[in-house]
Amino acid sequence: MLNLIGLIVTSYLIGAIPSALIVGRIFKKIDIRNYGSGNLGSTNAFRVLGAPLGILVQGMDISKGLIAVLFITNLFYSHLPFTNYTPFEDITVLKIIAGISAVLGHTFSVFVNFKGGKGINTALGMLISLAPVDVGISVGFFIVTVLFSGYVSLGSIVASFFFPLIMFTRENIFKVEIYGYNTLIFFSIAISLLLIYNHRDNIKRLLYGNENRFDKLWIIRIFRVRAPLAK
Repeated sequence: MLNLIGLIVTSYLIGAIPSALIVGRIFKKIDIRNYGSGNLGSTNAFRVLGAPLGILVQGMDISKGLIAVLFITNLFYSHLPFTNYTPFEDITVLKIIAGISAVLGHTFSVFVNFKGGKGINTALGMLISLAPVDVGISVGFFIVTVLFSGYVSLGSIVASFFFPLIMFTRENIFKVEIYGYNTLIFFSIAISLLLIYNHRDNIKRLLYGNENRFDKLWIIRIFRVRAPLAK
């Protein structure tokens, strides 16, 4: 039980590291929470700090999920203190627990008054090792959505929404055997709902037309808004 608690706490603390805040203070001498949307995710980092530092923040956030799943789990690995009813080995169950803890740490960071980022990149790092094919297809939906809309938040919401649907479709329609599917599908739904919930403010701004758009990423513009004719 102590090992499990250590795994959860350590993974949470890894996820709670405010990458955007650290990068902003080191390279730009600013508190990124006072600029842009004020969010500590990579999207605001790209907008406020620029592309190179935004990529650095994104890489750091993704690595938090990977570190929790691939390294912290092995550090605290032992027999589970509860009966494992899943088809997974104990180590895989611990990876899921570690990954969720890291995402919660990123979203509710103890280092910044429990106000972190949306958790997309940290979740991506976690899911790459658990469901790489489904993640890859979801990333495809993200890219297409951003290219057609210019909204990174909308791309994240769409990718989160489709992630469990992709897993369901591959297993039940295309008959692709996904190991541990009956456990992973519920886990994927839970993480999807969490990520969409974290974007609730973005959803409101999208509905009211107030969401910030990355015009440079809005490459495919099928529907253009025409300026009103002068009277």
